[in-house]
Amino acid sequence: MGVTVLGHRPASQDQSGKAMSTDAPRSDFLRIASERGYVHQCTDLAALDARLVAGPLSAYVGYDCTADSLHVGHLISIMLLRLWQRTGNRPVVLLGGGTTRIGDPSFRDESRPLLTDAQIEANKRGIRGVFEKFLDFGDGPAAAIEVDNATWLDELRYIPLLREVGVHFSVNRMLTLDSVKQRLDREHSLTFLEFNYMILQAYDFRELHRRHGVTVQMGGSDQWGNIVMGADLIRRMDQAEAFGLTVPLLTTASGAKMGKTAQGAVWLNADRLAPFGYWQFWRNTEDPDVGRFLRLFTELPIDEIARLEALEGAELNAAKTTLATEATALLHGRAAAEAAAKAAAGDSAEGLPVIVVPELASGIAAFALVARAFGLASNAEARRQIRGGGVRLNDAPVTDEAAMIGSAALAEDGAARLTLGRKRQVLVRAA
Repeated sequence: MGVTVLGHRPASQDQSGKAMSTDAPRSDFLRIASERGYVHQCTDLAALDARLVAGPLSAYVGYDCTADSLHVGHLISIMLLRLWQRTGNRPVVLLGGGTTRIGDPSFRDESRPLLTDAQIEANKRGIRGVFEKFLDFGDGPAAAIEVDNATWLDELRYIPLLREVGVHFSVNRMLTLDSVKQRLDREHSLTFLEFNYMILQAYDFRELHRRHGVTVQMGGSDQWGNIVMGADLIRRMDQAEAFGLTVPLLTTASGAKMGKTAQGAVWLNADRLAPFGYWQFWRNTEDPDVGRFLRLFTELPIDEIARLEALEGAELNAAKTTLATEATALLHGRAAAEAAAKAAAGDSAEGLPVIVVPELASGIAAFALVARAFGLASNAEARRQIRGGGVRLNDAPVTDEAAMIGSAALAEDGAARLTLGRKRQVLVRAA
């Protein structure tokens, strides 16, 4: 993975020699981040801008190990870390080997299930690889580093923690945080275990500040209260300045949570979601979201994005294809992205997900094959799709929902292309 580092611009000044308003940030990072829509909240935007102009800083984002892959919901913070590094600063990836044992209660109606140490370790191994796709972990002052908070949290002793850190936290203030207040207002249980999470996240920030000189914590806007607590703890205990910056929590134009589909989460690991399925997710972006997602999830120039988002009607599909290809190239590589684009256009079967249906060897009803291949909710839904003309087998319409499909439909390579609607395609094999 190669990260091109963008040089710092000289500070702008007015005629009196004073720094200009932060309405137009002077640092490369905040200028580009604001321009592309990454910045939602910041503890002190003007002071952070001034510190960035003065020289590189270190910032971190934390990721708990609740699954063996991250998903698209995490992608905006990963892109922000990438921009942080491209503008000459050092990104720190914090894996929550310790905090995953508790579970973040932020804006949840119920507690996360507690994972075993073995599950956490397996999940940690699963998510590590994605960061290498976006960040440079080589040598140099801006090289990314990965840290696990189990390193210090596993060694904590309870009474010393209460005496050293607990005295700096007001329960009154903790109860006013939206993430806590929402659970209490809905009369949903909030365990004492979960209530400790914000203390440990703040402690993480302090430890990273002491161990690695980290002065900025970044994350989603649902983390705002926890991030502010961490910056405040550093100020109280180390008499040092620290900053918090959050990105917006994204929803689509229709109000759906970003990265959630009828089929579940949009995973970043290829063994969870093939590059073609990932490409298709971006290709299916709703029209009003195209420009915003091009800014957030690609590195195309702003002028080119403006041109693409101005397209209308059927021409906007070209912008969606560009979004899909550029976003997929960042995660899975240019070759996989272009193979997915060709497969979607019908020019190639390379990159299409493969579904093994053993019944193809002897014959399976068309509706059952469609339901199995596309993970539909029911056979009735598959029948409806066929009756509506939405299914094709090897580019030929499937009109009889009860027709038996067997080995005769398979090409010499043992596969058949099955299409649902205009956008979903798979290869089906008997083995």
